[in-house]
Order: sequence, then C-alpha cells, then structure tokens
Amino acid sequence: MHARGVVKTFGSGRASRRVLDGVDLDVPPGELLALVGRSGSGKSTLLHLLGGLDRADSGTIEVAGVTLTGESEATLTRLRRRSVGFVFQSFHLLPELDGLENVLLPARLAGGNGTSRARRLISELELDEASRRLPDTLSGGEQQRLAIARALVNDPRLVLADEPTGNLDAESAAVVLRLLRGIADEGRAVVLVTHDREAASIADRVLELREGRLAA
Repeated sequence: MHARGVVKTFGSGRASRRVLDGVDLDVPPGELLALVGRSGSGKSTLLHLLGGLDRADSGTIEVAGVTLTGESEATLTRLRRRSVGFVFQSFHLLPELDGLENVLLPARLAGGNGTSRARRLISELELDEASRRLPDTLSGGEQQRLAIARALVNDPRLVLADEPTGNLDAESAAVVLRLLRGIADEGRAVVLVTHDREAASIADRVLELREGRLAA
C-alpha cells in the first residue's frame, strides 16, 4: 500500500478544516503499522481513504496494484471485496445471519463460494460453536473474532482495523491483538488505528497523525 500527498478537507469557506495535509505513507506486506493521535485528528478518515470508502481531495493511493484516484465506484467496490479486509470497533455483523453466514458474506458478494476457507478460519479462531449462533447471543470477543474471520475470508492483501479492541474487555482485546499480529506475520499489510498504548505495542511501527501529517 502506497499513499502520496494525500489531502482531505471537510467543510467549505471559513468553516473548512484540512484533516489530512499531504500525507505520505508506505505499508509493505508483512508490516503492522499503528496509527495514533488525538480524537478528531483524522486517523479514521485516513483509514477510509486507504480502503476506498472515501475519496481524497488530491494525492494518490495505491492498493494491490490499483491506483484509487479517479477509479469508478464499481472498481473501488471490487477492490474492497477482493483485496481489502475491514475490522471496526463496532462489529457490523448482520443480526439475522449466524456466525458462518456473516463470515461468508464478503465471499458471496465477490461472486465466490469461500465455504472451505471460512470454516478453516472459524476453526483456527476457535469459533465453531459461535459460527452456529446469531450475533446477539455472542460475547463481544466472539463477535470481533467473527469480524476478523469475515475480513480474511477473501484473503485480502491489506487489512484495516479501526479501534478493533475499543468495545472489548482486556482478555478479549489481547486475543484480537494477537490475531492481528499473526495476520501481518502471514504476509499481509495491516494498518491499526488505536488510542491504546498496549495495542500500539504490537506494531512494527507507530506513526502519530498530528496537524494533518504523520510523524514517528
């Protein structure tokens, strides 16, 4: 993943605020990068731009060989489905689907099957029982692990995690952090947005977003 000169402004006129002011960033395969900074500094905004959920005002972002700038929504949708995995603080599991069905959803949206990979991930994450239950019957830790399995079902090259331990107790948070570390060690690029020093400690590199720019 590469980003060069990324600018993002919200509002207009005197009320405008430049949240990202020429951000440069490289995250190679196998690296886990932690992004830290105060609330409102633009961390989540940057994550959304990297994943093609929003568009930069200027600059370039390249993910999995695709330059996001100027691409159609259809192209960005295909990129997200095939090459990017998202893990959020809110688990975003569909309440009417059981655990397995939630994990399988990205594979089905991408036109694939994914059942064997989904079952393998569920087994590796010790979610066999949870995979047969609806989300509202599961603990926060189980729901987040299902969300991680869902993020990995299409074998993405980039995983974006936005405060993934924010709704978890300490024990569940530690499990999730170990999983994210393992995802990077398997050769994926991982970007973790966090306020938690312990979460940041698992990263290969920590950058702070301050006044629209990144600093070590």
